[in-house]
Amino acid sequence: MSTKSILNSLLMCLNANPIAKIYSQNDFSMSQGGAKNTPGLDSDLDVLDQVETEEPSLYKVLLLNDDYTPMDFVVYVLKTFFKHDDLSAEKIMMDVHKHGSGVAGVYNFEVAETKSMQVNQFAKSNKYPLKSIIEEDT
Repeated sequence: MSTKSILNSLLMCLNANPIAKIYSQNDFSMSQGGAKNTPGLDSDLDVLDQVETEEPSLYKVLLLNDDYTPMDFVVYVLKTFFKHDDLSAEKIMMDVHKHGSGVAGVYNFEVAETKSMQVNQFAKSNKYPLKSIIEEDT
């Protein structure tokens, strides 16, 4: 097929397709700052320079006290899943023991939900009743 016949076929397709015709008639020179006369857009339309976003809500992962889970296991969970050092893990474990719950960490919703689920599954697989929940941070 010759170059001339390819160009003729292309022109026939453009003429047959009304949307392609609109785009082929407009100047889309990117070197002059973008598309001109873009179909469906006003040239007087102001473009927002900044989009306002909100900070995501944060959620606390709480470990709940029970009468059967050993303190060493709670410390191990805090160090493994929440990356606490020995001192902070023991402090949180004592909060769980004395006050009924302790904050293991504060994360966005998806991370908090995942960590809570991992802790609950890990405790269950080790036959301990340790539970964790998530609660919106205020």
